[in-house]
Amino acid sequence: MQYILLIYVREDLPFDPAVMKDYVELTRELRAAGKLQASEPLMPSTSATSVRIRDGETLVTDGPFAETREALGGFYLIDAQDLDEALSVAKRLPAAKTGTIEVRPVRAMG
Repeated sequence: MQYILLIYVREDLPFDPAVMKDYVELTRELRAAGKLQASEPLMPSTSATSVRIRDGETLVTDGPFAETREALGGFYLIDAQDLDEALSVAKRLPAAKTGTIEVRPVRAMG
């Protein structure tokens, strides 16, 4: 089953090269095990554009949908046997120590 691990981080924390090294190592390990489908960091939330359609009118605004302390900073899409395996990967993501990792099963389309 596929799970998406959504990585929420505080954007005001300074960049730490050691943390990036941990991400690179985990990414290589998951890829070698055939578990990684995709993984990418995202640009800061200040680069986001939000689109909403209300009463037939399209509203386009700069920035994310909501103001929060943590913003979506990236994701991992993995294959896991079950939620327990997905959680074990989520616990290894460096952002779990300072932010939040949302683990969600992916619903197959079609």
